[in-house]
Amino acid sequence: MGGAGRPPVFCNAAIRFCLTIQVLFKLPLRQTAGMVESLWRLAGLDWPVPDYSTLCRRKKTLAVRIP
Repeated sequence: MGGAGRPPVFCNAAIRFCLTIQVLFKLPLRQTAGMVESLWRLAGLDWPVPDYSTLCRRKKTLAVRIP
């Protein structure tokens, strides 16, 4: 059995992508979600975008390092 609560909806790769955008452009998480949504729309992708709460919560467990 897994832990308590709802299982994650977004894969680690989607969260890492958002957090990488945040680090690269030095954006707050809410603006990061908006920028990622715009980037995905420009790319013609109809994927859901992680919201602020999800990014904030998952940021604690995923490390993003850009050399």
